[in-house]
Amino acid sequence: MHDMSASVSVAMAHLVPLAKEVDENKVTPGVLGFIVFAAMALAVWGLMKSMSRHMNRVDFKEPEKSEVRPAASADVSSTSAGRSTPDGD
Repeated sequence: MHDMSASVSVAMAHLVPLAKEVDENKVTPGVLGFIVFAAMALAVWGLMKSMSRHMNRVDFKEPEKSEVRPAASADVSSTSAGRSTPDGD
């Protein structure tokens, strides 16, 4: 345990002078901040492009009432009529 605290104190002794060289009144994001921002911007651009393509494929027109097939509802009622009750009757 003593060795670990000694290595930490040596590391801190080397880092403290580096921290004093930095101007405390000037904070910039640097290159890493730019890279992260650019990656997020590219991701948003790609997602918006994909969403636009998908939205263009959607047909927003609703079918007319006469075009609705009544056979689909008849199929559902005929299949449910043939089922037995939950108690086995």
